[in-house]
Formats: sequence, C-alpha cells, structure tokens
Amino acid sequence: MRRLMLLRHAKTERAEPGEPDRDRKLTRRGRDDAPAVGAYMAHHGLVPDLAVVSPARRAQETWTLVAAAFAKSPRLVNDERIYNANPEKLIAVIGEMRKAHLLLVVGHNPSLHDLATQLIASGNAKARERIAEKLPTSGLVVIDFAFDDWSLLHPQAGRLERFVSPRLIASATD
Repeated sequence: MRRLMLLRHAKTERAEPGEPDRDRKLTRRGRDDAPAVGAYMAHHGLVPDLAVVSPARRAQETWTLVAAAFAKSPRLVNDERIYNANPEKLIAVIGEMRKAHLLLVVGHNPSLHDLATQLIASGNAKARERIAEKLPTSGLVVIDFAFDDWSLLHPQAGRLERFVSPRLIASATD
C-alpha cells in the first residue's frame, strides 16, 4: 500500500506590483495555520517518508512550519516541476518517488485540487464533496492506494482516507 498526501501551501500575501509570484510570502494566518496542520499530522501519524516541495517561497515556508511539528524531519526534495504543474506532470513526478511509501507533495492550486479530484475514486462521500468544491490554503488530502509502486499511479486509483483544513481542525477541537 502507498499513501499520498497533498498539502496546499498556507495563506499567502498578494504579490506587490513587480514582485514575482514565486516570492509571495505567508500571511499571519498562514504562519498560524501551517503549524496547526503539522501538529495534526504528527498527532495522527501522518509523517511522510519524503516531502516533495515546490520551490516557491510560500510552499517552502509552509513546509518549514509543518515539518517543525515532526520529531524527526523527513527527507526533502525541492522540485521545480511542482510549481505551475498540471496533474499529469504531478503524476509523473510522484511516479519517480519509488522508495517513499508515505509521500507528501506541498504545492499549489489548481494543480493539487485537480490532482486530488482525479485520483480519488472512493472514500468518505461528504469529504469528497468538500474536496470537489475546493482545496483551501493549508488543506491536506490523504489518499491511499492498493498498489506498492508509484509508477502505477493513475486517475481513479485512490481511496480518500481523510481531508482536513485548519478550519476543520479548529471546529473539531471546539
């Protein structure tokens, strides 16, 4: 079995005029949300073997804040192909990560949202409906696959194990 976790970067400031999109940094809310998701992941045993992260500043900051919650920092690969990827490109990148059983991709919408909706064939219907609507900033999608080789990844192959966001985590603890 393989498990894929897709994490959209945390809430980001709007780009200033002339500022490259890649250089956008997290807002205060984003800097609060990312550690909350990291703590949730650590508490629920969702610590990846490998994290593949977009080189964009907002994705890097998100990963740093999430990873701080783990007792041991997972292996990290910064991959240029995650930035502005389409789902097919993401599937190809994931297919190369042969040794990771629990893989995390930290990236952007619309690619992560589109990938999640393409991969999920079953699982909690209500959570699948929420994902179909949108993947919010700091949203985490956990998808399980019945195979043991990422090169076999294809649309409709996965079962949604869980979907969380900072808002859902907060409402569960209220």
